[in-house]
Amino acid sequence: MDQPTVLVVEDEVIIALDLSETVRDMGYRVEGPYATRGHAMIAIDQEMPDFAILDVMTADGEVFPLADALTEAGVPIIFHSGHFTKGEIASRYPSAQAAEKPCPPDQLMAMIQKAKAQAH
Repeated sequence: MDQPTVLVVEDEVIIALDLSETVRDMGYRVEGPYATRGHAMIAIDQEMPDFAILDVMTADGEVFPLADALTEAGVPIIFHSGHFTKGEIASRYPSAQAAEKPCPPDQLMAMIQKAKAQAH
């Protein structure tokens, strides 16, 4: 079986590298990390990920247009950001998971496992 692919969109370099390393350590393939929504949009045009970890505020603005495209394609999303409330995310993306930065690694890993279970 192929490794699931996880799209990582995060514009803070240290956090992006940490997220990517956590995902790889769990045995998944990382697409990215991308600092901009625009570059991530190009990436999903090439290959749709199995699930995604998205910061809300990227270098080129809010990630919501990308999240909309992923949601439309049925891709599970984990929002990982300090620029939202869980209620705001839940109202717009009811099936998405949300974690505030900084998110403890064990919590993030549990969210990744849940997203994998939701992926098709």
